[in-house]
Amino acid sequence: MKKIQFIASLFLFSLIMGCASAKKETLVIKQNFNNDWKFSLGESYPSNAISFDDSSWRKLDLPHDWSIEGKSEKNNSSGGDGGFFPTGMGWYRKTFSVPVQWKNQKTAIYFEGVYMNAEVFVNGKLVGIQPYGYTSFEYDLTPYLKFGQQNTIAVKVDNSKQKNSRWYSGSGIYRHVWLKVKNPIHIKNWGVGISTPEVTNEKAKVQVKTIVKNETASSQSILLATNITNKKGRAVANTDIKIELQPNEEKELTQNLAVENPALWSLETSNLYTANIKIKQGNRDLDVITKDFGIRTIEFSAENGFVLNGKKIELNGGCVHHDNGALGAAAYDRAEERRVELLKAAGFNALRTSHNPPSEAFLDACDRLGMLVIDEAFDGWKTKKTTYDYTSNFDKWWKHDVESMVLRDRNHPSIIMWSTGNEIIERKEPAAVETAKMLANAVRNIDATRPVTSAMTTWDKLWEIFDPLMAAHDVAGYNYQLHHAESDHGRVPSRIIVQTESYPKDAFSNWNLVQKHNYIIGDFVWTGMDYLGESGIGRYVYPGETAGEPWEANLYPWHGTYCGDVDLTGWRKPISHYRSMLYNNNEKIYMAVREPNPESGAIKLTTWAVWPTWESWTWPGHEGKNIEVEVYSKYPKVRLYLNNKVIGEKETGLGQEFKATFAIPYASGELKAVGLQNNKEVESVLLKTAQQAAKVKLTADRNEITANGQDLSYITVEITDDKGILDPNAANQLTFNLSGAGVIVGVDNADLKDTDLYVANTRKAWHGRAIVIIKSTKESGAINLEVTAQGLETAIVKLKTIK
Repeated sequence: MKKIQFIASLFLFSLIMGCASAKKETLVIKQNFNNDWKFSLGESYPSNAISFDDSSWRKLDLPHDWSIEGKSEKNNSSGGDGGFFPTGMGWYRKTFSVPVQWKNQKTAIYFEGVYMNAEVFVNGKLVGIQPYGYTSFEYDLTPYLKFGQQNTIAVKVDNSKQKNSRWYSGSGIYRHVWLKVKNPIHIKNWGVGISTPEVTNEKAKVQVKTIVKNETASSQSILLATNITNKKGRAVANTDIKIELQPNEEKELTQNLAVENPALWSLETSNLYTANIKIKQGNRDLDVITKDFGIRTIEFSAENGFVLNGKKIELNGGCVHHDNGALGAAAYDRAEERRVELLKAAGFNALRTSHNPPSEAFLDACDRLGMLVIDEAFDGWKTKKTTYDYTSNFDKWWKHDVESMVLRDRNHPSIIMWSTGNEIIERKEPAAVETAKMLANAVRNIDATRPVTSAMTTWDKLWEIFDPLMAAHDVAGYNYQLHHAESDHGRVPSRIIVQTESYPKDAFSNWNLVQKHNYIIGDFVWTGMDYLGESGIGRYVYPGETAGEPWEANLYPWHGTYCGDVDLTGWRKPISHYRSMLYNNNEKIYMAVREPNPESGAIKLTTWAVWPTWESWTWPGHEGKNIEVEVYSKYPKVRLYLNNKVIGEKETGLGQEFKATFAIPYASGELKAVGLQNNKEVESVLLKTAQQAAKVKLTADRNEITANGQDLSYITVEITDDKGILDPNAANQLTFNLSGAGVIVGVDNADLKDTDLYVANTRKAWHGRAIVIIKSTKESGAINLEVTAQGLETAIVKLKTIK
């Protein structure tokens, strides 16, 4: 991105200074348009007018989510679904120069995502409206611009009608914005589709379909040239075609190229190629687009399951919402990339973007890192789940939004399925089958290379009645219903099944079904990572707390969901290690301790919860009382030691679901679990008792970041004793002092009952941990973060930003 922005800025500077001639040089600009906006929360009439005085408005750069900046409060209209965060209406304005040289070009604005009901005005005139907050959209600004003058763009964002979502949506222009300047003869937005219909180890056929547009009043003779390069930048294939375009004609062209000895895209080696596509006229390049893609094959069948490049793959999937925890919905590239990194490290090989198209940065990260994706369009169709949800827009906007998703995302090799919906309310009605067919056909009309699914469930005993609805899809998505799979296969043997949502506690039984049957291609747990909203799902209930699920009561101060394998600081919960151990071979033994019941009564679990279990052998006040130790192991047996004394030995094979539980009297010291192979000790894991908290430990995920006002470094804060052992019970108030070329954009501790602000310079530790998220400024230099807490040794971490 840095290189693209730099080149675009040079073009813009040259044009404004009059140093470039449109007759001699190609004018192709894609300029990041995130900087120097003004923002006001609330209705400010007439904010779209050129003459409106916005001098008192707040200055900011995008992406921006105003909801996360506010306080989660019990009576906010977003309710538990929205994490009790504030919503409302907001306005964004920006003034920018448009050179005279652009007059004969086409100028467009591209928004990657605005939540929601975006209305875009240029120089006081309405350009367009985009209701659905997850659809990317582009508008031609050319008719509205004043060339050689200052221009004003204003964007109204209306998230005031609540509830419109069952999870935290955020509010604002929360993804990137781009300004584009092109020749009137150009490649259409999302006009390039790349597929690999034939692939062998020796040769791959790459098919490139390109839509070109002639927005002039005369016929134009052009050359469409396509060049493919590998990851080293070396050309591996090229072709061109001459065509004649009539005035105002739009035409799709198909080019077939052969790549010799292709480097395939896979989970282990996520090789990417780049297609460079140019429109040439004489010796001039009128337009140029580059698209990354991967060469790979995917096959789905009830007989062989899901096959990637000829290899059967079991989908160990996680569902993910779009928020980035302390950043809210703001889709910084690094935040999106880090989320994929964390989930890959947690053992997942597939993610479902429940229940909306994700950011482009998220999909780019999946491509680079080797992560499979189910790309999902909506949560519902024609029958509402919340008062103001997508159903009010479905009839008018479904086709636009589905097509936008597929056109935008089709070149990502990571995407293996399209999903058109989730737990549709009207699923028992015959009309739902027709809607499903309509949506599936809209997808296939653009991309027939991937199957279509949607997630279906039932909360009663009726299940077979959904056979016609499932038949409208290529792959049947089961939410929490995999126990029906074996009987369903007897009835419909051709059905391919994927469990699109499952309870965390059912990890083993679901994995076991996937092992037994090729027609079950995988399981997607709800969820891969904790998220904001749906407040209280996955919680465990202490004595005296309100019982029940989120739809049964207002569970504030809970403002998020705790059923993820990974929490909002990035820490992997014990269930994450267990699930990964089932599907992967990179971890063979793990140990954690079940939190004991308090004296006042028993802990109760809600539907999506697992028992609160911690990497802790620090339980003051429980001396001599039994505590349960859980050991997950792929070894045949495990042996447990406490302070070098053997406590016991247990089998941990398939029959034991790769688990052993030891109930032992607590005594401080060292707890050790050892994996046994042929009765020999092979591998061990340790937990040590922490002494009194003494100091703060800081660990940056990246010590050097780009000075572009966008890049992030995540600082993990841990409270330890004087020997560096984490104190898992520490809850100290932490204060963060930052100096230099950065700003704090978020703080968190993963405690979804802690309602302290996420945008702040202080936070309590929870179970001894917290995180600080630092964003670079546009200046290179040093960043110093100092973290203090009363009674603890101060810690400092030094970072650097570079241009």
